[in-house]
Parts: sequence; structure tokens; C-alpha cells
Amino acid sequence: MDTILIVDDNHAICQALGLMLEINGYQVLTCHTPEDALNLMATQDVDLVIQDMNFTRDTTSGEEGRQLFYALRERQQDLPIILMTAWTQLETAVELVKAGAADYMGKPWDDAKLLNSITNLIALHKLARANQQLERVNSQRQVAIADADLCGIVFGSGAMQRCIDLALQLARSDVSVLITGPNGAGKDKLADIIHANSPLKNKPFIKVNVGALPMELLEAELFGAEAGAFTGANKARIGRFEAADGGTLFLDEIGNLPLSGQVKLLRVLQTGEFERLGSHKTLKVKVRVISATNADLAQDIAEGRFREDLFYRLNVIELALPPLNQRIDDILPLVKHFVGEGFSLSKPAQQALLQHRWQGNVRELENACKRAALLAQSRVLIEADFGLPPAHGSHSSAINTTTFGRTLSAITPIEPQVKSLHHDVPAQSDSSDAMDVSREQIEMALKQHKGVIARVAKSLGLSRQALYRRMDKFGLEK
Repeated sequence: MDTILIVDDNHAICQALGLMLEINGYQVLTCHTPEDALNLMATQDVDLVIQDMNFTRDTTSGEEGRQLFYALRERQQDLPIILMTAWTQLETAVELVKAGAADYMGKPWDDAKLLNSITNLIALHKLARANQQLERVNSQRQVAIADADLCGIVFGSGAMQRCIDLALQLARSDVSVLITGPNGAGKDKLADIIHANSPLKNKPFIKVNVGALPMELLEAELFGAEAGAFTGANKARIGRFEAADGGTLFLDEIGNLPLSGQVKLLRVLQTGEFERLGSHKTLKVKVRVISATNADLAQDIAEGRFREDLFYRLNVIELALPPLNQRIDDILPLVKHFVGEGFSLSKPAQQALLQHRWQGNVRELENACKRAALLAQSRVLIEADFGLPPAHGSHSSAINTTTFGRTLSAITPIEPQVKSLHHDVPAQSDSSDAMDVSREQIEMALKQHKGVIARVAKSLGLSRQALYRRMDKFGLEK
């Protein structure tokens, strides 16, 4: 319930205003002198103040109200204040309104007009507070990222920002992490970031693609083998776990590990112990395991292809990476990174890139960019250079088909999307890219914020990439 403070030396006015506001669902505090108002503000949370301008019977100058207004402003700079009086100088009212008073009304007041003003002012005040909190969180994130090793990752979307935030948070611990997401989306990059920002960053970081190893060599690759353990094993070799001792082991495509390998992997995760193939000597290592998969492990468990106990050992925390078509704001920054500084993109090419579904994710995009750089007839790349069909109209259709992804990736949630063993914490949503912003609104915002793109985008509720696309559409200079 929102709280309104009424400051007026007329008790009857306080009672009338208080009754009207309480009927309309507000909590009301009243006091009759500026001193009492300031004392009350020191101990109470107030959402809006309605203050008189004169508190001495023989004074109509408004000076007392002016002093109270500035005293309140010192205590809470963005507090909505409605000035109300039957006696004051117009110049004083104009001065205070310019100084930040939210509204000015004469006595007697109009109930409907006053209620409407209160509703709007409180809503704007809450929005301003939310934006301030968001700015603080974003500022903290930028500081954290500035000091972090991001391993060359390129991104522009809120969804990817949250994944990186969580990866940096997990890097400080030694828990096992399961990175899930489609092939080619960048799961290995997140593993790189986790290791590079961990206390083990100077220790071994060993990667193995479980899905790429033949079944007959998989066990020897992970745990090592003695000479003669199998045909062709002419000398003893250490496995990936031994090589990663004291550091981090990244097991990619863990869902392809056969059941026999799963049993040994479970044992080494539980105890740190294993034997090389062909040996009875037990070895012990200490390794942090990061794994990744594009498989639905829950379904594999249900169908008997993956051990449930191993799943819970690997999945202390799951880091879910969305596909590229749910991270639209990543596409153009990635393209510019892949093609290099020597090329620019035509507007139709940008639209075609944003419309394409990118089923192969970042890997498909990178290959398309290599093709474009090789086959381009000029320094301005067109859609045909990428092997893409012409865009149909605007890219709004592509955005509509990825609404779920976009709602995950704009106003950064205060908390990242985390999937643990027992809880899912959903990211908050934003639909900025679906907003209909006119040319006139953009021009006005550009003028108001002197062309500072970050401020213009924020004032319009858009991401910077979304603003750039609209400026291109309307032919506005960047």
C-alpha cells in the first residue's frame, strides 16, 4: 500500500484529504508543521507528499512552503511532491515546479484531478527507482566484466550477458557445472570463461569431446592405459583425468558417454580414484569437472541411456545457453567480428541475417561469414554473399518467432537464469525490440540526449542494437 504524507496546518483539510485518499486505497500520514513533517520523514517511508505553502495565519507569501520543499528535497531528491495552497505568489509556484515539484494545485482541489495526479506520480516514481536499481546492477556487472577474462567472447544480448554473469559467479567456486544448449551455440566458450576466472586458472585445463571418441578408445582416453592393454598400445599413456590433476576437465557432449564409461566416471567424481586400462593400481586425482551436452539428459535417464546418479553429480548447477535465434542482439556483433573491420553490411543483408533461423547457431553463422568474406564482390556485404535469400519486409517476423528468447534477453534481470538441482529461477523479461518507436520519437530523443546512443536507447526502452536498426530504417545518422 502506497503511503502519502499530508502537511497542512488546517486540520479540516488534513481530515478531508486523508478520508478521500484512504477510501481510494492509500495509507495516509498527517502533520501540521514543517518541523513535524521533517521529523516524520526521518522515520517513515513515504511515496508522495502533499504540502501546503503557508503555515502561519498572517503569512501568504509561500516562503514557509518553499523552505519545506527544499528541505524535503535534501532528504529524498526524487520524492514526488504536490504543492497545494489558496495563497501564494505565482513566481514561487513556477520556481518550485521547475525545481522538481511534481504538481501544483489550488484550493479547493478537484478530487478526480488530484487522484489522477497521485496515481501517475507514484507510478513514475516507482519506475524511476526501478531504473536506478537497474543502472546500479548494470554498473556492478560492467565493473565485474571489466576485471574478468571473457576469452574473446562477442555478444550483445541480455540473454548472453546473464549466462556470462552466472559463469563468472560459478568460476569462484569448485562445484561441477553442466552447460546445456544446442550444438554450435558456444558452450565451450562458457567453459573457457569459468576456468579462466577461477582460482585454478593457472592449473591445467583439459578438454575432451566425448562424442568424437571411438567407443573402444574412450576409456583409455579418459583414464589412461598401460602398455599392451589393447592392440596398438605400445607404451603406457596417461588419461585426461591424470593430465587435468589439480585443474579443470571439460567433458563436451557428455550425453554420448556409454554406460560402461559412466560407471567409471561416477566413481572418479565421487572418490577421485580410478585405474588405468590394463592396470590394477589405483590412482587418485583432484579435478574440477565442467561438462556440456545438447542432449535431453532427463529423457535419456527415463529411457535408461544415462545414469541418474551421474547426472546429479555433474549437474550441481546447470548453465542453460539459449540458441542463437533467441539471442538476436548477438547476431550483428558476431558478424562484424567474423568478417573483420574491412567489411560493412548493407541494410538488406542485416535484415536477412536477423531473419534467418540459424539452426546451426554460432557455428553456422561463422561459416556463413567466412563464405561472405571469400565471395564478396565489394566491401559492402549483401545477403547473397552469406548464401541467404532476400529479406521479406522488415525483420519483425523473425522477432515474432523468437518472442520467448527476446523476453529472456532485455532488461537485465537482477538475478541470472539459474537451474539447480531443485529450483529454476526464471529471468525477467523485456519486449523492447517489439516496441513501435517512430522516427519523430527517435529524433526528439537524439536531440534531448545530444546524440549519446546509450542514453537515447534507454529513454526509448530499446537496446542499442534495436535503436541502431531503427535509425538505419529511418535513414538517421549515427
